[in-house]
Amino acid sequence: MENTINLKAAKSGRTKFIVGGLLIISAIIYLIISSTLASAQFFLTVDELKAKGSEIIGRDVRISGAVLGDTIHYDRDTDTLTFTIVHMPGDNNEINAQGGLAAVLHEAVNDPSRQQLTVVSKNPPPDLLRHEAQAIVTGKLGEDGMFYANELLLRCPTKYEEAVPAQVEG
Repeated sequence: MENTINLKAAKSGRTKFIVGGLLIISAIIYLIISSTLASAQFFLTVDELKAKGSEIIGRDVRISGAVLGDTIHYDRDTDTLTFTIVHMPGDNNEINAQGGLAAVLHEAVNDPSRQQLTVVSKNPPPDLLRHEAQAIVTGKLGEDGMFYANELLLRCPTKYEEAVPAQVEG
């Protein structure tokens, strides 16, 4: 009789341990999944952003586009930088097939039919912000159709192409 009681107590303790362990593992999995989904960002081109329309408003996204140089404006009174980016391909294979980044940026800014997006940032203009630079901006699309950036990265291939030594070119 005493052995039966000890056996039941041991099984009960083991069951509690297994259930407790499963609850802890489930909680960890839930936290990992929920934090991953909360911090996930979409990476879109200007065309893809425009196509999604209102469903993307207020969500964190990352957009890539070519900078139109004559739209760059910095207001010192409000510390607000605004500029326009135009659609360019987001796939590196497509960019390489069209002659490389410099060629794609040049074609993008000179095509009046490309989709455009106005970017607003509360940062001073970076040195590389110029005509035909590739802007990669992270932020949110506002209900007014403007993109409010909290992070701005720039690539300007033409600046570096001019500095390539002759012996490297050929």
